[in-house]
Amino acid sequence: MHFLKPFRPLALIKCAQAAMFFIAMVPVYAQSIVMASTTSTEQSGLFGHILPAFKKATGIDVKVVAVGTGQALDMGRRGDADVLLVHDTAAEEKLVAEGFALKRYPVMVNDFVLIGPAADPAHAKGHDIGQALARVAATQAAFISRGDKSGTHAAELRYWKLTPAPDAHGMGYRACGCGMGPALNIASSTGAYVLADRGTWLSFKNRGGLAVLVEGDKRLFNPYGVMVVNPAKHPHVQAAQAQKLVDWLVSPSGQAVIASYKIGGEPLFFPHAPPAR
Repeated sequence: MHFLKPFRPLALIKCAQAAMFFIAMVPVYAQSIVMASTTSTEQSGLFGHILPAFKKATGIDVKVVAVGTGQALDMGRRGDADVLLVHDTAAEEKLVAEGFALKRYPVMVNDFVLIGPAADPAHAKGHDIGQALARVAATQAAFISRGDKSGTHAAELRYWKLTPAPDAHGMGYRACGCGMGPALNIASSTGAYVLADRGTWLSFKNRGGLAVLVEGDKRLFNPYGVMVVNPAKHPHVQAAQAQKLVDWLVSPSGQAVIASYKIGGEPLFFPHAPPAR
């Protein structure tokens, strides 16, 4: 009595062929990368607009970790991200000089604005950010600082240095240690002044009695850069895929998608990549 079926080489060949066909059907672009970026950029809604276009072009998924710029740069130092998109040029260039990131690419710009109560009790309204902050401090007006080592916080500290007494912010100064959206919410509920990026402000819904009081000062210019984390420091970094994101962002296609993001007909970010040579 035979309990084993006869060996059939043809059947095995067919099984192997089926397995190979199944493997071939697996998507070629089953890839993903981690991008550390800013809360202000994420809360503006930009990534929900541009990243689907990038995935359509390349098949690569991008997972965004939104933190302050300082924290994003630290993620790059630790190798906890593949690519960084942040807005503190001096700190970005330092990261490159330290060898933790590859070349910094300018990608886009927007600007900072000083937000405050429409009634403007500090009489801060105008086009000079240093003069406005001096008036906020002199009147002891409420001011919400992000206080989180973000790019926005770094810019705010630079602007305080433009005042006659850089270390005197007034009795109303409070640091929340929070992202741009929460800082705006606190300002809205307390009638305080706050420095914000225009993109987050335009997408912010809980404005209450707040309004833009200072804009147009050239010092409020807010450039963003994108960098691949150096795989020589962290070999696990998905550098090739991350570079594809960088190349797409600075390409005419990526720049056009950035420019097309608008709220109420108003663009939130402006392309800033230099022309290809």
